[in-house]
Amino acid sequence: MLASRPPIQIPICNSAPVAYLEEPPLAFAHRGGAAEGDENTAEAFARAIAAGYRYVETDVHATADGVPVLIHDPPDPALSYQDLLRTPPPGGPAPRLDEVLDRWPGIKFNIDVKADAAVTPTVAAIEATGAHDRVLLASFSDTRLRRLRALTANKIATSLGQREVARLWAASRIGAKVSMPASVVAVQVPVRHRRLRVVDRRFLALAHALGLQVHVWTVDDPDEMAGLLDLGVDGIMTDRINILKDVFTDRGLWK
Repeated sequence: MLASRPPIQIPICNSAPVAYLEEPPLAFAHRGGAAEGDENTAEAFARAIAAGYRYVETDVHATADGVPVLIHDPPDPALSYQDLLRTPPPGGPAPRLDEVLDRWPGIKFNIDVKADAAVTPTVAAIEATGAHDRVLLASFSDTRLRRLRALTANKIATSLGQREVARLWAASRIGAKVSMPASVVAVQVPVRHRRLRVVDRRFLALAHALGLQVHVWTVDDPDEMAGLLDLGVDGIMTDRINILKDVFTDRGLWK
């Protein structure tokens, strides 16, 4: 937990998961727009926000002293936050989650919690900054997501873990009933997983029937972006923020 922050108190904000979403389709700057050469940095986020992005995707780990930092690859587990400042990662300096949430109060962040050690510090930073209705917590790990949902009492928006996505995809094939945790507002998936096509009309139809948006990552080709929008996806995450903005603008979708 952040050393300078008070203990976590679960926010009482029943509308927070729903409040995260705006009218689709949504444009996400993946890691702030990683194609520019830096990623998950304050400079990358500032560049995407200056371009007009309202949704930014990022990754969070925790340092040895429990500070949540925005970085994709795991830092050395022995490094403190001050150590990390002295030896920044190759992609650029890793900012603190609480500092980024404070700096851009009007922006919504899609936060991929990359490690178990980052769960409690992430929630502490959200609580300390009052950012409950403008974050979505994501993870490949179903176990990690269960911890996040329990710690936030399902009051902060989440997406699905890998096994949850697999169950949803299978249900879209066989017509089985499937239920979602109360905080889930979106399913965030690649177009394909290995040889398997994930995002198709059946998958979208079931997700939409359950009230979920479908956000697709990481799409950098304009023709693929256009095809996904024609299919009816609700959001696209890209490293190439100028290309996605152009596709949205050409279709009259850029807000």
